[in-house]
Amino acid sequence: MSEHESALQSDKPFPAFDHEMAEILESFIVETREILENLAQDLLTLEKGSATPELLNSIFRAVHTIKGTSSFLGLEQMTELAHSFEDVLNKLRRGELVVTPEKMDVILAAYDLLKELMAKIEARDSRKLDLQPIIARLKGIALTAQPASASPATPKQAAPPVSTPEAGAPPPPVEAVAPPDAPKEIEATAEHEHAAAGVPSSASAEMKSPEQSEDKKGQPAGVQSTRGTADSTIRVDVTRLDTLMNLVGELVLGRNRLTQIANTVAEEHEDLPVTKGLLDTSAQIDFITTELQMAVMKTRMVPIAKVFNKIPRLVRDLCRETKKEIDLIMEGEETELDKTIIEELSDPLVHIIRNAADHGVESPAERAAAGKSPKGTVRVAAQHEGNHIVITVQDDGRGMDPEKLKAKALEKGMLSESDAREMTAKEILNLIFAPGFSTAAKVTNISGRGVGMDVVRTNITKLKGTVEIDSQPGVGSKFIIKLPLTLAIIQALLVKACGEIYCIPLSAVLEVVRVKDDEISTINGLEVVRLRDSVLPITRIGRVLGGTKNGDGSEWTYIVVVGLAAQRMGIVVDSMLGQKEVVIKSLGGYLGTVEGIAGSTILGDGQVIMIVDVGELMRLSAQAAVHA
Repeated sequence: MSEHESALQSDKPFPAFDHEMAEILESFIVETREILENLAQDLLTLEKGSATPELLNSIFRAVHTIKGTSSFLGLEQMTELAHSFEDVLNKLRRGELVVTPEKMDVILAAYDLLKELMAKIEARDSRKLDLQPIIARLKGIALTAQPASASPATPKQAAPPVSTPEAGAPPPPVEAVAPPDAPKEIEATAEHEHAAAGVPSSASAEMKSPEQSEDKKGQPAGVQSTRGTADSTIRVDVTRLDTLMNLVGELVLGRNRLTQIANTVAEEHEDLPVTKGLLDTSAQIDFITTELQMAVMKTRMVPIAKVFNKIPRLVRDLCRETKKEIDLIMEGEETELDKTIIEELSDPLVHIIRNAADHGVESPAERAAAGKSPKGTVRVAAQHEGNHIVITVQDDGRGMDPEKLKAKALEKGMLSESDAREMTAKEILNLIFAPGFSTAAKVTNISGRGVGMDVVRTNITKLKGTVEIDSQPGVGSKFIIKLPLTLAIIQALLVKACGEIYCIPLSAVLEVVRVKDDEISTINGLEVVRLRDSVLPITRIGRVLGGTKNGDGSEWTYIVVVGLAAQRMGIVVDSMLGQKEVVIKSLGGYLGTVEGIAGSTILGDGQVIMIVDVGELMRLSAQAAVHA
C-alpha cells in the first residue's frame, strides 16, 4: 500500500471532534455553511461575466476565511484544498487569469469538494477524501497565469490609486485593485508575513490584532467573523422548538374547550355578572393563544431560499451538459415555510427543474427553427396564498402533447383504448405522475420529463399538498405546487359520517357539493358521480374505515371533493359541522398506525375525533374497488 493510500484510509479522529471543542466546532460549522451558501451564488455570478474587483475580493475572502479557521481546528484536508483554491482566486483578482467556462468547471468542482468535506465534518467523519486530482487541476490553472501587466483586462479592473506615490517609490501593491474598505489582512502577502513570523495561518483569516485573535474561550477570530451581527440572534435546537410547538398545541386545545364552556355558560346564565367577565377572559385568551401560536410557528419558518439557492448551480450544470442556453428567473425567495416542509421540498423541486431543463427547453437550433429565442427561460416563483404556499415552475419549451402522452401510455399498456377515449386533456397530462412513465426518446443522465415524476407526487402527497400541470405544445409547461405552511396545526373541515365525527384537512378539500341519491352511479363496482364535465369517483368512509352505512334517510347527499397531487375523489358524508383549527396528535404507541387515519384531535367538549389521511383513504378506496 502506498503512503498516499495509507493516508486516505486513516480514520484517526480530528482534534476538533473532541468534546472540549464541541462549541467551537459547532460555531465553525454554522458560519462555514453560511459562507459556502453565499460563495455558491458569487461563483455563479462570476461565471456570468461580472468579474468586478469587489466580487473577486469577496470570493477570495470567503475561501481565505475557511482556510484560516479550518487550520486552527486542525482540519488538514479542508485547509489544503482551500489553500490551492485560494491561489487560483488570488491570481484571478490580480488580473493574472481570465475567467473561462473551463476554469469555472474546475473552480466549481473544488467548491463541491469543499462542501463534501464540510458534510463529513458535520457527520464527525474523519475518513479522508482523495484531494489530489482536484488540487492538480487547480495547480494546472495557476500555472497558466500571466503577469498582470500582460493582461488586457487589468487596466479596466484596476482601481485608481488612493494617493500619488513619492518619486522613486515602487509601484502600488496589488491591494489597489480592491475597494478602499477591503480588509488588508486578507492579502496573500499578509499571510506569508504571518507564517514567516511564526504565527499560525488560521490567525490571518480575520486577525486585526494579536489581542483579537482569540476570545475568552480560545475561539479563533475567524469563527467569530459575524460576532457583531450575531448578538441579536441565538441558535436553538429543533427539538426544543418541537416541544414548544407541542405545548402550544395543548394550549390551543385548552383554548377551544374554554371557548365552548364560556359559550355554554353564556347561553344558560346570560344575566349573571360573572358571565360577561368569563366571555371577556375567554376572548382575551383566544387572542393571546392565536398570537402565541403564530409566533411559535414563525420560529420554525425558514426562507424558501434555502431550497432556491441550489437551483442556479443545478441549471448551470444542466446547460453545460446539454449545450443549451437557459435564463433562470427566481421570484419570492424570501417566502417562508416550515422547516420540516423545506427539508422534504428539495427533491420534488429538483426533479421538476431537471426535467424542465433537459426535456422541456429545446436546443438552440430547435428553438430557432420554431421561431423562438435561442435562449430558453425557466421561471421558479413562490408566494403565500392564505395558509398555503404556492410554488410554480414554468418553462417556455416544447410543452407536452396530450396525444403523444396518450399514445405512449397505450404503448406501455398503462391504458385501455376505451379509457383513453374518455380521458380529458388534464387527466392525460397527469399520466406523467405514473411510476416509470416517460416520453424521452433516449435515456440520459438527466432523464426526460416523466422520469422521477412519481417521486414528485409521492413527496408532495406526504406533505399534504397538491400539484397541477398546465402545458401547451410549443408554448411550454407550468407546474403548480400548493403546500400548507405547517403540518402541526391545521385548518380542518368537520363532518359526520357513519355516526362518527371526522376531520378532513382543509388543504385537501377542493369543494363541497350536494347531489341527489339517484345521481350516484356505479361503474365496475365503483361509485361515481357526474361533476360538471368529468366523472368523479366517490367513496364512503364506512366502507373503507369500517362502521355503519352512510345515510340519514335524506334525499340529498353531501360529497366532499378532495385532491392530492393529481388525484381527485369525493367522500360521502352525512352532514357538515363546519371549519375548525385543530392540533394533530399521534395515536400513540398503543394504537400505533391505523390505515386511513393521520392522527387525532380533541374538540372543545373533550371528545376525541380522528383526522382522515386523504392520500391513504384514496389508496384504500381504490383497493376496495378492485376487490369489490
